Amino acid sequence: MDRVRLAEFLRSRREALQPEDVGLPRGHRRRRTGGLRREEVAALSDMSTDYYSRIEQQRGPRPSEQMLAAIARGLRLSLEERDHLLQLGGYPTPHRVRRADHINPGMMRIFDGLGDATAQVVSDLGETLRQTRLATALLGDETRYTGLARSLHYRWFTDPDARRVHPEDDHPRHSRLIAADLHRAYTRDGRDSRAGEIVDALLAGSAEFAALWSEHPVPTAYCGQKRIDHPQLGLLELHCQVLLDPDQSQSLQVFTATPGSESYEKLRLLSVVAA
Repeated sequence: MDRVRLAEFLRSRREALQPEDVGLPRGHRRRRTGGLRREEVAALSDMSTDYYSRIEQQRGPRPSEQMLAAIARGLRLSLEERDHLLQLGGYPTPHRVRRADHINPGMMRIFDGLGDATAQVVSDLGETLRQTRLATALLGDETRYTGLARSLHYRWFTDPDARRVHPEDDHPRHSRLIAADLHRAYTRDGRDSRAGEIVDALLAGSAEFAALWSEHPVPTAYCGQKRIDHPQLGLLELHCQVLLDPDQSQSLQVFTATPGSESYEKLRLLSVVAA
């Protein structure tokens, strides 16, 4: 681990960012530097200000690979910059094939501007990486899972709670779409991949998935019209607009409703639920 260069690199990237670049208000307090404050980077990286400050001050224990990855997301680093950050921390460069946990900086800038929208960033394996507060109010916290359960595709066939947000009549359609989505990722990445790990687990644990898999399902538009059965607001009929980042196999999903409809009014009430 190169503490000096790690600290210098973080400081240079922090000072190059403005609050508006990461969706933060500039505020009226006078800034001693033109970039972000340490406490702002810490908040964006979901860690304490003290922990982040110790890294920049070349103090404290060696940060874990997960913590450095969180800082890379907070600072909106590119893939190449994230690789460099991990190398400075003494970790090998991650395998380039699957990088679903890192969001493209351009995608993050768009996401940062959607604070009042119902939006989330999702990998092609159904792993939710970021949610706005309204998306969390609509769907629950989809980022809290670990292991195979990080993938909604896996949870859909193994955890009954994963289906409760959708009306039961829609379950067969969602099952087929998810199986097709996994089939595409498996064909692209092979068995020795994250997709292969999920598929093998589902073939062993879900008869429903195994039956769908044997049909070699072909993917179609997965995120179109959706019906969400919300525990407080009832049924919402929504449209899902998608911005795809092909390089990282991720999509930005934005949920909207037809203006003037009952679902539109319910979607507006999500801010009350979120509060």
